[in-house]
Amino acid sequence: MNRTAAVVDRMPLPTLDGAWPLAQPFAIGCVLLANRVVQPPLAGIANWAFREQSRRFGVGLAVSEMVSAHGVRHGNERTRAMLSTECDGGPVGIQLFGADIDAMREAARVAQDEGADIIDINMGCPVRKVVKTGAGAALLTDPDEGARVLEAVASAVRIPVTVKMRRGMTPQTADPVRAARLFESAGAAAITFHPRTASQEYTGRADHRHTAEVAASVTVPVIASGDIDSPSEAARVIADTGATAVAIGRPALGNPWLFEDVVEARPAGVRPLDVIVDEVTRFADDVRVALGANRACVYMRKFYPWYLAGHEVPAEERARLLVEPTLDAALERLTRLPHAG
Repeated sequence: MNRTAAVVDRMPLPTLDGAWPLAQPFAIGCVLLANRVVQPPLAGIANWAFREQSRRFGVGLAVSEMVSAHGVRHGNERTRAMLSTECDGGPVGIQLFGADIDAMREAARVAQDEGADIIDINMGCPVRKVVKTGAGAALLTDPDEGARVLEAVASAVRIPVTVKMRRGMTPQTADPVRAARLFESAGAAAITFHPRTASQEYTGRADHRHTAEVAASVTVPVIASGDIDSPSEAARVIADTGATAVAIGRPALGNPWLFEDVVEARPAGVRPLDVIVDEVTRFADDVRVALGANRACVYMRKFYPWYLAGHEVPAEERARLLVEPTLDAALERLTRLPHAG
């Protein structure tokens, strides 16, 4: 393991004393994090190349894409590769999903052996193929069962175990305060909370009044998630909710500069196209190492529209980027865009 994750006793959180809150350190269990900005799990995205990019732009903690506990148990090669932390240069969380207690316990031990600093349990994914197995947000329909899963995982490993949860499955059935209290009692060292329900997916605006209720109900750190897209919004959410930290996911896709903007209290803005092309090229080089050239070519296609948002790039050029047969060809086309070099 070629990184350093500071380990401390269960220390009190530092007072903010009027300083920029997102730049202050905090602890999840015994793991000390340099600041209060977290790159959360992102399915199909947060491989080690993405996590290292997030760290270059300043996050205190980077978390993996969600990993199937059953895939780990059955030795799926690609799933097991998702647990590797060999290339992570800072504190890393591995997120597991599943509803089978034995499989979750076993996968957590494997992730710990692979070098994870934190295990995160997914109780927020609204995707039907996950929910129908009883995993993800489905565990919120029976928070007692979710707590049993969490307790089993926490008792199986020596590292902190956290949970990422939504408000509930539906607005009518949601009881996030009860769920959060159960999860804390079961051993959760921190709770990442998204205030939409699974049925809402990503519609509307995240209502962080629910985040405030959860933060007030537990003593462990609460990490606020949902529509945090600027330094001012991050600070507002911290101040309004009493949350300890923020998780920035979708707003940072194609805009990793948002992480350092939030950490450094710097006004957010659109970067020049040449800066964007340089960053995409650097990121793509790591993705090529992580996934191999063919998979990297496909993976990067989802990123080009995100990075080019807000720039006047002809529609035909955007479309051609998505059909270039190789990663090198796509990157070459990027460098030929006007003002890209």
